[in-house]
Amino acid sequence: MNKNLLYRSIPKVDVLLENDTVTELIGRYSRDTVMEAIHTETDRLRKFIAEASNEEEAKRQIALLVPHIEQTVTAMHTPNMRMAVNGTGTILHTNLGRAPISEEHMRQVMALVSGYSNLEYNLEAGRRGERYSHFEKLLCKLTGAEAAMAVNNNASSVLLILSSLAKGGEVVVSRGELIEIGGKFRIPDVMEQSGAKLVEVGTTNKTHYDDYENAVTEDTKALLKVHTSNYRIVGFTDSVTIGELIPLAKERDIPVVEDLGSGVLIDLAKYGLTHEPTVQESIAKGADVVCFSGDKLLGGPQAGIIIGRKKYIDMMKKNQLTRALRIDKFTAATLELVLQEYLSEEKAVKNIPVLKMITEPLEDVEKRAKALARMLKSGKLPAKIEVKPCESQIGGGSLPLERIRSMAVTIRPEKISVAELEERMRRLPVPVIPRTANDTVILDARTMKKSDIKLVADQLKESEVLEKR
Repeated sequence: MNKNLLYRSIPKVDVLLENDTVTELIGRYSRDTVMEAIHTETDRLRKFIAEASNEEEAKRQIALLVPHIEQTVTAMHTPNMRMAVNGTGTILHTNLGRAPISEEHMRQVMALVSGYSNLEYNLEAGRRGERYSHFEKLLCKLTGAEAAMAVNNNASSVLLILSSLAKGGEVVVSRGELIEIGGKFRIPDVMEQSGAKLVEVGTTNKTHYDDYENAVTEDTKALLKVHTSNYRIVGFTDSVTIGELIPLAKERDIPVVEDLGSGVLIDLAKYGLTHEPTVQESIAKGADVVCFSGDKLLGGPQAGIIIGRKKYIDMMKKNQLTRALRIDKFTAATLELVLQEYLSEEKAVKNIPVLKMITEPLEDVEKRAKALARMLKSGKLPAKIEVKPCESQIGGGSLPLERIRSMAVTIRPEKISVAELEERMRRLPVPVIPRTANDTVILDARTMKKSDIKLVADQLKESEVLEKR
């Protein structure tokens, strides 16, 4: 094999620039982008020839140079973040964006953010306003709190609350509530960043009222309760409720702060799930400040929502950290729309995707599963395709022990391995993310929209992902 001859066969840059496809790419994108792709692909081709042992394959790669340049240029202009189909059955899938926002809400948000808005402008007074004003009254109406605000996530909420109320002082918290959330972020670490000193009381499984009472000193600035929404301790356990802490807090004139984590505004027990403490219950029991996530059980955008007594919320609004942690116009607009749905629980369950998925009847989920299986079977794919019962989960650190009856389409490929099929599904134009078990790919229909069904079926049939290559 004459590699020097192969190197000389690679078209020169000026020749490539005269190619019709390359010329079109320059017109569609830019000369700089195309030149970068040409250099990338010609360098890759030279490296391939240097390592090649098959002359015919090397010639084939040279012939594919222009198509490879086109692919590289297209990839450079294709967003890395893409829509994906969630077939995992995990409703609040952190890696897939947690709570999806409804199409109707996004249409309204698009109209707001594609131009100017009164984000921080008081239309009545004709002067600067607060971005929290668009949803503060709503939150107060829904929860019974005196005031409210929001920052960019719930870890930020805890940071801002403790920085505002307890910087330089002590905060008492039960050892059984020193949780770790996603990405190895831990309550003690967040507390340290706030400038407050952590005072641990009780043990992992048992904390008593006396533990709190004995820990309170002149330096105590707050009592912190953390709802362990992402795990459960069962068996020989005991804890102190918000209601039990209120008399101690009032006697010592210190606030009680509760981090509710996932934050829910409706009683999920009505829909057959384990009761999860609601935000309203926390306020009614006397919590001075409550914080929770916007993109978990609330079903909205990523945000850390803070509600409570006005004097404490006002302190946070004046904190210099607030500007660094503030939400943007997309979040403010979306949060208001989602909260408006809660004015009617019936509307919230119907129009907020997370709540709809959690409460959807099994027979409706089964219809989607059967429709997908029917479409896949019509393609005569080399796989055993069945509809089987399964269990979905809430996810996102919410109700960790809860399982919801669901229906799934199972795919057992005949020509390729399950691992290979799962990888190919991830590489589809619209990635499909399943779960796998027992040498089977599982697509849980509870987390798949009606519009996902045809999309998934068409992609699996047209892309030949089940064929051996």
